[in-house]
Amino acid sequence: MSFFSSIKICFARYAVFSGRATRSEYWWFALFLFIAGIVTSIIDVMIMGYSSENFGPINAIFSVITFLPGLAVGARRLHDIDRSGWWQLLVFTIIGIILLVIWFATAGSNKKNKYGSVIKIKK
Repeated sequence: MSFFSSIKICFARYAVFSGRATRSEYWWFALFLFIAGIVTSIIDVMIMGYSSENFGPINAIFSVITFLPGLAVGARRLHDIDRSGWWQLLVFTIIGIILLVIWFATAGSNKKNKYGSVIKIKK
């Protein structure tokens, strides 16, 4: 999956918490969120004149728009390794963040699980 197809899929399925997501879909979208967050912060500081310590309006709007798609793709990614999307609540603990990164980087199961069939990637 490519960078732009991942972004397209994640926004098309912005509130779909069922099904599965590949590693590349999740990590490309995470990279998009990281880069776009930096760009919106720069716009807020350099163009809009806000302090770098606070959220500016552009960054806040971007964060609100991408919050639900980020949760949805995270839940689908956890479904791919046969875990509930509720495990994302571990992000509120230090050790939980490490565990989530490991799970997000783990290869998905190669068989059908309770969250759906194996994802076929078109080459």
